[in-house]
Amino acid sequence: MKRTLMIAVVIATAVFGIVQVGAVKAGGQDLQASADGLPAKIWKRGLAIAPVALNLTGKNKVLVGEGSYIVNTTCVDCHTNPVYAGGGNPFFGQTERINTQNYLAGGATFGPFKSANITPDSAGLPAGLTFAQFVEVMRTGKDFKNRHPQFGPVLQVMPWPALAKLTDDDLEAIYEYLKAIPHADATP
Repeated sequence: MKRTLMIAVVIATAVFGIVQVGAVKAGGQDLQASADGLPAKIWKRGLAIAPVALNLTGKNKVLVGEGSYIVNTTCVDCHTNPVYAGGGNPFFGQTERINTQNYLAGGATFGPFKSANITPDSAGLPAGLTFAQFVEVMRTGKDFKNRHPQFGPVLQVMPWPALAKLTDDDLEAIYEYLKAIPHADATP
């Protein structure tokens, strides 16, 4: 009886290990997790939809891909001005083409507010912020550059309450992606 139980435990452990190591297929999509637990379909899709060349030197490819996935489905519309390149506006029935010249360089206006340039500065810091400052902006809306002092020390337009719900890993991925994109200047 003891031997049968031991064999059953060994078989169950082996089956569990095979399932964990193998790719799980759902709807034909690869859901095999990377080392950090992120499904490969997310970070790979993120790399595929990045509209600009990425500098992956010294960067975590999985984090960059995840960050691209988040940024290109959440941030690009407000931080790229204009969002679409000529002839690439999907709202006019055209095939989407993101404006890569001003990609994430800010400059879109929302009343008295203007979106920030979140591309890396000359030191390679996205929006000129350290990672700790970036997290604080995303969690609290703090405006380190005091762009609109008449409205107080917080960003007024960015949906920071929604973005504050992102995980620490998500924010790290966004920051890593923003470090991988080229600097761009806003359209005057």
